[in-house]
Amino acid sequence: MQSTSVTSKGQITIPKHIRQQLGIRKESKLEAAIVGNHIELYIDNIPPTIKSTGFAMLQGNRPAVPTDFDPASLLNNDRA
Repeated sequence: MQSTSVTSKGQITIPKHIRQQLGIRKESKLEAAIVGNHIELYIDNIPPTIKSTGFAMLQGNRPAVPTDFDPASLLNNDRA
């Protein structure tokens, strides 16, 4: 069993190996219950996995550009 301390705000740190084993990560929801003379934590909700690459995390208001789009096609070919 590993011990941890309580901050001035009443927060504790769940040891990393326990978080990893249970899949607890940022924004996971836990429920706390008093059982006898100890506290038990229950996992209420674990958010879906976030892709670690960061690709496509930002979304804009404009429609997506096709992958075969050629920017040169926007140039005016009437110039001589």
